[in-house]
Amino acid sequence: MQNTLLLVDGSSYLYRAFHALPDMRNAANEPTGALYGILNMLRRIRLDYPAAYIACVFDAKGKTFRDDMYAEYKATRAHMPEDLVKQIVPIHAAVRAMGWPILMVEGVEADDVIGTLTVQAVAHGMRAVVSTGDKDLAQLVNQHVTLINTMSNETLDPPGVIAKFGVPPERIVDYLTLIGDTVDNIPGVSKVGPKTAVKWLAQYGTVDEVMANAANIGGAVGENLRQALDWLPQAKALVTVKTDCDLSAHMGEFPASLAVQPNDKAALTEIYTRYNFKTWLRELGNANSDTSTSTATKKAAESIDNNHTETVAQNSLFPAIETHYETVSTEAQLDKWLTLINNAALTSIDTETTSLEPMTAQLVGISLCCEAGTAAYIPVAHRAQDGVQQLSRDVVLAKMKPWLEDDSKHKVGQNLKYDSHIFANHGVHLRGIAHDTMLASYVYESHLPHGMDSMALRHLGHTTITFEEVCGKGASQIGFDEVEIARATEYAAEDADITLRLHQVLWGHIEHDAKLRFVYEKIEVPTEVVLQKIERNGVLVDAEILLKQSHELGKRLLEIEQQAYELAGQPFNLGSPKQLGEIFFEKLKLPVIKKTPSGAPSTDEEVLQKLAEDYPLPKLLLEYRGLAKLKSTYTDKLPKMVNPDTGRVHTNYAQAVAVTGRLASNDPNLQNIPIRTAEGRRIREAFVAPENSVIVSADYSQIELRIMAHISGDENMLKAFAEGVDIHRATASEIFGVDAADVTSEQRRYAKVINFGLIYGMSAFGLAGNLGIERSAAQMYIDKYFMRFSGVKKFMDDTRLQAKAQGYVETVFGRRLRLPEINSPNGMRRAGAERAAINAPMQGTAADLIKLAMIAVQDWLEAQKLNTKMVMQVHDELVLEVPQDELALIRENLPKLMAGVAELKVPLIAEVGVGKNWDEAH
Repeated sequence: MQNTLLLVDGSSYLYRAFHALPDMRNAANEPTGALYGILNMLRRIRLDYPAAYIACVFDAKGKTFRDDMYAEYKATRAHMPEDLVKQIVPIHAAVRAMGWPILMVEGVEADDVIGTLTVQAVAHGMRAVVSTGDKDLAQLVNQHVTLINTMSNETLDPPGVIAKFGVPPERIVDYLTLIGDTVDNIPGVSKVGPKTAVKWLAQYGTVDEVMANAANIGGAVGENLRQALDWLPQAKALVTVKTDCDLSAHMGEFPASLAVQPNDKAALTEIYTRYNFKTWLRELGNANSDTSTSTATKKAAESIDNNHTETVAQNSLFPAIETHYETVSTEAQLDKWLTLINNAALTSIDTETTSLEPMTAQLVGISLCCEAGTAAYIPVAHRAQDGVQQLSRDVVLAKMKPWLEDDSKHKVGQNLKYDSHIFANHGVHLRGIAHDTMLASYVYESHLPHGMDSMALRHLGHTTITFEEVCGKGASQIGFDEVEIARATEYAAEDADITLRLHQVLWGHIEHDAKLRFVYEKIEVPTEVVLQKIERNGVLVDAEILLKQSHELGKRLLEIEQQAYELAGQPFNLGSPKQLGEIFFEKLKLPVIKKTPSGAPSTDEEVLQKLAEDYPLPKLLLEYRGLAKLKSTYTDKLPKMVNPDTGRVHTNYAQAVAVTGRLASNDPNLQNIPIRTAEGRRIREAFVAPENSVIVSADYSQIELRIMAHISGDENMLKAFAEGVDIHRATASEIFGVDAADVTSEQRRYAKVINFGLIYGMSAFGLAGNLGIERSAAQMYIDKYFMRFSGVKKFMDDTRLQAKAQGYVETVFGRRLRLPEINSPNGMRRAGAERAAINAPMQGTAADLIKLAMIAVQDWLEAQKLNTKMVMQVHDELVLEVPQDELALIRENLPKLMAGVAELKVPLIAEVGVGKNWDEAH
């Protein structure tokens, strides 16, 4: 202790404390979450890491030497939230009052001050412990310097750094130079991630040697490395922590000036009183002068270690709950739990499995919880040789199946779509899904993370056991079926327990808010059930068609290569930015549009698009890149994703991702199959119907414009839709002042771009670029548009003001779309949020409508007992697989079902197409 220096990276913890805790406030409505989190951490760390010398280091205001080196340094970081800004002064005051010296040094960052202090500590024969969440500081680790992360309970000594990063501490700078740092906006080598960086450093030793051997490294990453050679020295300088800062003006003699100071009891009393930290205030009354080592503080810190803190319980922030987790290993225990769950109003359920692949993962165990703090884990397929008895999977599922399939037995879970697949893999159809905490969080706070670990910390003040803590990570990670049952019970039972507790908190926020409750109960939870069925159905894919297309694309790519060689006057690598730059800007003397961070002329897609307007080679390169992406992403990859048991592709729909409510699709991503090119549309030919069936596609016509008409109430727009006229022709008629019959195709095209462009917040500059006209002409069209559609203009102006006042906008159905940057002092960020404020209600309402349509269609299909099934949902489109003998019924009812999910001021119209494949159905 006497020989230890304890350093806290205060800047690192500011944001983490702010975002980890809920929106805490005192009686005066002042934000207190970050203050509480920082002080709680400092109290705990003093007990866990006794030290004679301590310091808390924060970033000082103003620029640093790195900003002078690189103008884009940290340029992508959002401004500090206003509620956090308000807590900075009280945080500094409270930290000082707790006896911590504070250091803030102008011109450098907290990292550099910490680096300098660790070097001084080692020079004085001391041990340094650095508390941080910043990976950059791993470069400081040695036998005398250790990093700790109090939020993840991680400790990094030299072996720990190697285990985490794959390189020793002395190579961390080289490692970061290669991969870059997205948080600080420092580019590395494009497409080079941790694995490649580790491989190169293992082979060559240092980044300097990697650069020296750049010519010997093949493939795209090798070319990217060569492209980055000029930049890497600067990147290395930016990621290197400075260890020789002049601290003489900020502290006295080292280490004496950093000696632990007694608490300022009067100052702490004032702070704790103002911010309603009542438990800490009571401790002060019973404490000695140095309360940081008092019995009361120790007790509080020990309770923090057990995740249920006495402090937060007595502050009524997080109720303290004793836990009892049980391993169910006998039929008698199972029967007891079956009685409990059959009598419970709501049961939390979770599954543990062999993998995250929902269609193939096998059940390893089930966890249940009916009452907060009491949970059970039922292991059924563990292979760990720990001598613990477990029931067979068949016996457990046979006994539980009636409850699992009973729609009247209400269940709650975290992402129950996945668990539904797991039970389906074993012939059980999970019913009675009443709640899902992931979806509740998504509806209540769409802008925040919805993972259980994040939510538990945010809403319960609880740090959960992580999967990595149980199974390890990287190459040494084991499957959950290899985990010892006692340890598995701690992890799995906690999952069910925390899920139930999270539900109680989140449902409390949603239950009495009619709008949010509708979105949650009537849209999101039923959609989850439908999506599981769509994923289970899968879509039939003809791999032979894709393989044939892949061959044709390969031939076309070779042809383009030859044409490019002729235009360039020499062979070159079309995938090499460096060689492209040499051909474009040195040989052909094309104009430089913009440059990369290293100063080289850029050849990215934006540049190619601009150059393609006037030069044939860039246009050819754009075609090459588009076709190459089609080949690698779809025609080559999709056949490998066909499930061998079903002959179908089973995508995964991510429901809680886009804040607008739109679904995302992955493994494979069916949302991004291109439709603007003939080659892209041909991909859809491979999505086929089985024999004696057809593909039916149904999508809403001009849905976002119809929503704009409904929300804005603009008379001219409402009239156009009510009369069923061509909305783009009607718009052209209005802004060009001609009869609808006299509108030219060019005028209609302009009107279409304007209609959709303004919904997406397009400026005169953007419109000019899209139409290829002067900016003044574009502004004239916008002015005319708003003169004719004044209701739209009023809606946009009112929406911006409303968004600024309340921080969010809403869909027609009440989904809240939060806009954290709407009042940002940064003009660019604020403008982006204002554009989002206009578009989000349209996009979000469209997403709500298609979800309601999916629910209505699925309910009708089941009520009619039809064999037709939904196989895909893509943007505003539903894709169904329909037996021929049901086609007439589907064609008649599908448009009605989709049009009838909501009553707007304009009619909803669903257009239906039929074909043997997805492309034909359009």
